[in-house]
Amino acid sequence: MRRSCATAPTPAPTPAPTRAPTPAARLLATLGASALGLAATACAPHRPVVEVPVSQWPGYEFFVLAHHEGLDRAVGIRIRPLEYPDPQDIVHAYLRGEVQMAPLTTVEVVDICARAPERCPVVVLVLDESTGADQVLARPPIASVADLKGRRVAVAFSTLGPYLLARALERSGLPLSAVTLKGMPLGAMGSALARGDVDAAVFYPPFSTRAEHQQGLRRLFDSRGIPGEIFDVLAVEPAWLRDHPGEVTALVRAWALAHTHAIAHPNVSEAVMAKREQLSLAEFRSTLTGLHFFSLKQQGPLLAAGGPIARNLATVQRVQRQLGVLPAGSVLPKVEDGPVRQALVR
Repeated sequence: MRRSCATAPTPAPTPAPTRAPTPAARLLATLGASALGLAATACAPHRPVVEVPVSQWPGYEFFVLAHHEGLDRAVGIRIRPLEYPDPQDIVHAYLRGEVQMAPLTTVEVVDICARAPERCPVVVLVLDESTGADQVLARPPIASVADLKGRRVAVAFSTLGPYLLARALERSGLPLSAVTLKGMPLGAMGSALARGDVDAAVFYPPFSTRAEHQQGLRRLFDSRGIPGEIFDVLAVEPAWLRDHPGEVTALVRAWALAHTHAIAHPNVSEAVMAKREQLSLAEFRSTLTGLHFFSLKQQGPLLAAGGPIARNLATVQRVQRQLGVLPAGSVLPKVEDGPVRQALVR
């Protein structure tokens, strides 16, 4: 007789083994799984997998933490973090249709919309605001942004680096053309500075943390100088958002639970996140001082029509056009607060 789902036994989660299992143990596990499988397979709750691309940036760690602590399963999904070495690799993956969402800066989201207007992603969540984490660092004896005139400056293969550098130079009365841009991966900037291949670099933790400590670099400018301009957001492909609203809402809930968990258990949570960032616990905590996070309740006003994020996107687009990196008539990303509103219901 077929068991009902109400009475079917549910196997307990298996803890990670501390050593390799013996052949006998593997056989027992296989037999046990087979015995339970007939009843459990049909009755186990379906948790859709949500793939979230992540690169090394402290603000993205909360998606990974949510998965690590099982907070995603608690809200009915399974987060699958997809690791990329550089944010621009996430941009390219989105443009190729390999991922359906992207945690990126608003600068990069505006760039995507200019390059693929038919898939211009929708901003559904504010992950953080950069309040000092994005930086322009230089080798001595360079002591000011004005000293960068005629110098070589490393920037990543994305629009964020030129954007931050242009805003810094603007405050010293210099155009972006006053410097020579050297495009390179974020992970190569520290060694390029050490060799003297470049005089300065535009980057952020964990990459900037390592270089700043090891080489005694001077911080010429950071995102504190342009408050309200650099936000990290979760942007979702519009068709995927339309077809999977429940998964997006669950992802927002899992992200919020991860922040709550990190506040309640800071030592354990920050150690997990620091390890993936390849930073010491002290270094990771230092990077968090350059970020501002927003609770779910604070998200509503940010994502409102005509609110701070909508205005930020318009400002970023205007500056990018002035820099000549965006074509005229490019599409402006939309902002949607529906997933946040739904996440607040429970």
